[in-house]
Amino acid sequence: MAGRQHTYRTSLEWTGNTGAGTSDDRSYSRDHTIRAGTKPALPGSSDPAFRGDPARWNPEELLVAALSACHQLAYLHLCARHGITVTAYRDDAEGEMVETADGGGHFTRVVLKPKVLVRAGDDVGLAARLHHDAHQLCFIASSINFPVACGPNISEEAART
Repeated sequence: MAGRQHTYRTSLEWTGNTGAGTSDDRSYSRDHTIRAGTKPALPGSSDPAFRGDPARWNPEELLVAALSACHQLAYLHLCARHGITVTAYRDDAEGEMVETADGGGHFTRVVLKPKVLVRAGDDVGLAARLHHDAHQLCFIASSINFPVACGPNISEEAART
């Protein structure tokens, strides 16, 4: 399937005009709505540090979540192909961004912290090693310019008696 191209379309609508538009930096809300096809709308804003609404998703959280979800999907695929039965998966990922003097910024790293539960008797060592391969398959991780570390915690279900 090498060489296949995929196109992703989203729409974003700014909903933060409070009446004065962007007449100054405090005159408007950072609120916006993100849509993709018929999926539920995603309420967005900026990070609260940048006058955003803490109840809405910000782009930085979405980037960290995209890396986490992409890794998880690649990992589950690899486990299924290698005979590892995952029965639970949770990742409490964390990203670090540094602001620059010009008002911009960039991510310096993301750390994925998946906690994986596999079926009793499965190869826990292989389950741990597959995280490396999942990172190589993750479309999002392959598209960024900062390190993504993964510190998995793999445990085995209790044997049933």
